[in-house]
Amino acid sequence: MRSPRSIAFDVLVAAAVAGLTGLGMVQLQTPRSTAWLGFAMAAALLSRRSRPLWTMGVISVAALLQVLLWGPDYDPLPYDIAVVIGMYSAVKYSRTLRGGTIAGLVVGLGVVIEVARHSQAQQNWWMLALFYTGACGGIWLMAYTLRQRGRYVASLEERAASLEREREHLARIAVADERAAIARELHDVVAHSLAVMVVQADGGRYAFDADPGKSRQALATVAETGRAALEDMRRLVGVLRGSDDEPQHRRRITLGELDALVDGARSAGLTVRVDNRLGPVEAPAIELSVYRIVQEGLTNVLRHAGPDAQVTLVLLQENHDIILDLVDDGRGGDGREGHGLTGMRERVAVHGGTFRAGPLPAGGWQVRATIPHTLGVRVPEAVPA
Repeated sequence: MRSPRSIAFDVLVAAAVAGLTGLGMVQLQTPRSTAWLGFAMAAALLSRRSRPLWTMGVISVAALLQVLLWGPDYDPLPYDIAVVIGMYSAVKYSRTLRGGTIAGLVVGLGVVIEVARHSQAQQNWWMLALFYTGACGGIWLMAYTLRQRGRYVASLEERAASLEREREHLARIAVADERAAIARELHDVVAHSLAVMVVQADGGRYAFDADPGKSRQALATVAETGRAALEDMRRLVGVLRGSDDEPQHRRRITLGELDALVDGARSAGLTVRVDNRLGPVEAPAIELSVYRIVQEGLTNVLRHAGPDAQVTLVLLQENHDIILDLVDDGRGGDGREGHGLTGMRERVAVHGGTFRAGPLPAGGWQVRATIPHTLGVRVPEAVPA
């Protein structure tokens, strides 16, 4: 789409060529019989940007008719400047440089014809040849330079636009990843804490009359679990708000907190056997993933298998992988598909590991995750039996 500015400029160029034609007629430099050629060239220049080769073709035909129909007495005429304007336009605005090359060859042929027409009348015809060649060649080179500069600027603008689109795309991906991570954190914190609180509240209600001591202990566990969940929620909300006055940070989760997590599950009624043969993990992201998978696994056991279920948790290192295996007796059924398992799969997929969860043939449920740990697991020299 041409801009109004470029259209106005082309109209002025065409008007200038037409004006030179009329002025030549007034000053008797241009024969009236050839004036229509000048006006035709001027009209062709109106499309010099949109159809540069067509414009150059019309001007070339008009110039050829001038050579064939009239003698060299009046060459060159004022409107012949349209020839170099057409060549300039063909070089600068053609889709490919081949159009500009053709225009240059046509003008070069015209220079040869023009010099030959005046060679008999002028002894220093070679000076005329040098003048035409220098002027036309300089205009061709100027148009070529401007063409290349325009292409270079256009490529820079396209590259900048592409980088801007890529930056926006990466920003959207980063926001989506952060939302998914926060959603996993919220689900893990809320689901596990509520599962423990519900089980403890039910146990405290049943033991209220028979064993008031256990009932008070259950209520204390409910309160403690609720306070811990609120603290984690406060930190996550602080991260979402991103306040500069009061910066918030996520609490660093380590595998050293697995004992407290397992004790909480045991206090809810689960029988949990732990076989932890995993050395210290140096990668915080892997530590968090292992902890959250264990947390979600125990939460699912409480929700689906009941507080009296038996659970076996095995953590070990095999070659260059962390193996997490959590198995329960599954008395509460196997309908466990939901956000929890989706979150566990996503956590494992982030590290390029594998995840499998499902019922066992003999009954029960198994969660097995394999996480590569080449970036930071130190294996103890002696592994206890």
